[in-house]
Amino acid sequence: MTTRTYQSDVCIVGGGAVGKAAALGFSQAGLLVTMVAPGSAPLSVSEDWDVRVFALNHVAHDLLLALKVWGALDLARVAPVNAMQVMDGREKAGGHLAFDAYGAHIDELAWIVEERNLNQALDTALKFAQNVTQVTGQAKQFEVSDGQALVTLENGDKLSASLVVGADGAQSWVRGQCDIGLDYRSYGQRGVVTNFACEKPHKGVAHQWFVEGLGIIALLPLPGQRVSLVWSAPDALAAELLREPLTALADRLAAYCADQLGILTPLQPEQIKAFPLQLICPHSMIAPRVALIGDAAHVVHPLAGHGMNLGFADVASLLAAIADREAHRDCGDQRVLNRYRRARREEVALMQITTDGLARLFGSDLAPLRMARNLGMNLLNRLPVLKRKLITHAMGK
Repeated sequence: MTTRTYQSDVCIVGGGAVGKAAALGFSQAGLLVTMVAPGSAPLSVSEDWDVRVFALNHVAHDLLLALKVWGALDLARVAPVNAMQVMDGREKAGGHLAFDAYGAHIDELAWIVEERNLNQALDTALKFAQNVTQVTGQAKQFEVSDGQALVTLENGDKLSASLVVGADGAQSWVRGQCDIGLDYRSYGQRGVVTNFACEKPHKGVAHQWFVEGLGIIALLPLPGQRVSLVWSAPDALAAELLREPLTALADRLAAYCADQLGILTPLQPEQIKAFPLQLICPHSMIAPRVALIGDAAHVVHPLAGHGMNLGFADVASLLAAIADREAHRDCGDQRVLNRYRRARREEVALMQITTDGLARLFGSDLAPLRMARNLGMNLLNRLPVLKRKLITHAMGK
């Protein structure tokens, strides 16, 4: 069998949204890009509402705008988030925290985008991207020399590049080849996702309830009178939610959202999915001639909705570090990669600590902690300047 050798400036391993965005960015910077990922079925064009959604912040929005991807989205299926209500789900008079775009002097806090809509827009942009070669295959071997990195596929094809970008998810093959250690912990929860029609208009408000023993329930606005559920549920409860009909799940949710959203009705056709929740903290985002981005570089609890945003911020920082490199340095030069690592270190660490701390705090059944938590939420709700700073950080500014 004849094998091929691909030579490029950047080799991206992974075919998810973050890897696609990186490929587009490198291409627009005039670099030669090879992108390798296992074969997958083409995305279907469907009127059904995708159960996996992302709350994209302003950094993600600005990156997609710069890559000319935002305009390729089906914007009729994108819902702006105008406000967010965070509440104690057990006590009517418990903790309450509200954020809104008006108070932050912005038009939107975030945008809710379906996974399929996002990937279709990225795929459309890649069709017109110059200098991007997409290769279907499974990476098997990785080698690094002084000036190049070499990825060999199972079929014998070789991909040579100055820089290899690991965008291959939480179980990253690239990260494993570099012997980068990591800290790992399972939350013992699964993210249960599905969609409902709501009787009352949601008015662009995202709702989140912290419920002792039951996890974290979030209802995010979709276009029209529809909402997307993300329930971070303990494993046993998640299994129960997946077994029961969606009408029973709607009845469970009524205890929290009936006043705001009225009766919830499952969308047709009914769909529900779940994914494990975990904390993954690699000890480094770089290795010789390697940069990690997205879930390969960090996995956080979804309670703040920032997993995809962190990945897009990785892309923006890596593109900036390479664009600002000295003329005599190639894009895989160690000093360039060190600048990328330093640029991302503080934000990633802060998000890991914050989301993990909140997951622990709001998952506790201890009465003193619950009282302190509710007191803190109510106090913060009365401090508009501090709230504005939190919103600004959440937007990625």
